[in-house]
Amino acid sequence: MRIAYLDCASGISGDMTLGALVDAGVDLATLQAGIDSLGLPSCRLVASEVKKKGFRATQIVVEHEPEHAHRHLHHITKMIDGSTLTERQKKLAGDIFLRLAKAEAKVHGSTIEKVHFHEVGAVDSIADIVGAAIGWDLLGVDRVVASPIPTGTGFIQIAHGRCAIPAPATAELLNGVPLADFAPEGELTTPTGAAIVTTLTNEFGPVPAMTIETIGLGAGQKDFDHANVLRLLVGETTGAATGVQTDKIVLLETNLDDTPGEQVGHCVDALWQAGAVDVTLTPVQMKKNRPGVLLTVQCPQDKADALESIVFRETTTLGLRRQLVERRILPRRQIEVETSLGTLQGVVAELPDGTERFSAEYESCRQAAERSGATLAQVYAAATAAFAAKS
Repeated sequence: MRIAYLDCASGISGDMTLGALVDAGVDLATLQAGIDSLGLPSCRLVASEVKKKGFRATQIVVEHEPEHAHRHLHHITKMIDGSTLTERQKKLAGDIFLRLAKAEAKVHGSTIEKVHFHEVGAVDSIADIVGAAIGWDLLGVDRVVASPIPTGTGFIQIAHGRCAIPAPATAELLNGVPLADFAPEGELTTPTGAAIVTTLTNEFGPVPAMTIETIGLGAGQKDFDHANVLRLLVGETTGAATGVQTDKIVLLETNLDDTPGEQVGHCVDALWQAGAVDVTLTPVQMKKNRPGVLLTVQCPQDKADALESIVFRETTTLGLRRQLVERRILPRRQIEVETSLGTLQGVVAELPDGTERFSAEYESCRQAAERSGATLAQVYAAATAAFAAKS
């Protein structure tokens, strides 16, 4: 699997993303041709090699005629729809702008149709986002991972006045995203950068197991006491199991020996409803020979804090163990099979050797058994036979 890792040690912005893409080998002329087709006034991408605290990087500057337009989402969507971009590039650019519009609308108490794009509706921001969409399509990666995002500290001046960093739209876009504990004075992550990274990225965490093929460094415009660059690593996933995907989840564990069974059951239900990937209870022997249970919760990184709060609130535990673990996942897809007992849902997993394994969904089979009067075993057998015949 072709994979990209965005190392946002100094945050992320639109021009840093463009610089990293070009530095990684994306053709600048192709980006320019796509942006030209938008009909923007005299908009030109200028690339140069610069050094940031001794490290070489590519810097992209968007040169254009002065303008004072404040565009709405539909203005930008019309530009994109009328351009020569591919359908995939149009969709990606549209998704980024839609994410921006939703964030702006929420922080201003408006709607995505009415909200004005100020800074992000300017020519340079449009070029950054559309260029990033084109470049990412040309990069041809299947999966994107990004590091936790630093935002910087202090204040900036925007169209609505002076505001704290992160800017309101940036903070809204990064809601649920892990932020890095790195806080130099100044804005490290812009709304444009936040919209790009949250649209592109499948997960946030450390560098995944990969064989690096190319590295791109995109320079930011500002200078700090650190190298203000965005690093893009592109390569292939590694591992003996071909096709097996890797991600990171949080594992929460605690031992309980003085929580009533009803409360434990209620806690488990609440954890499932809050988005846990898996919740298990294991009988354990605790001190003074007291019987207890080991509560184990697997969850996405962005839900760990919320699920941790549920455990503390609903049980008597005084502490829990928390760790980030790697998970290996088989690619899978949802399917339906037609049987004499009706249409049944199931999941097909692709094994490392390329073969497939079918598992019927319990709830679908249970309902079919109740409707038909067949045993659950008969329904499962019918579903498996239907998949085998279909294959």
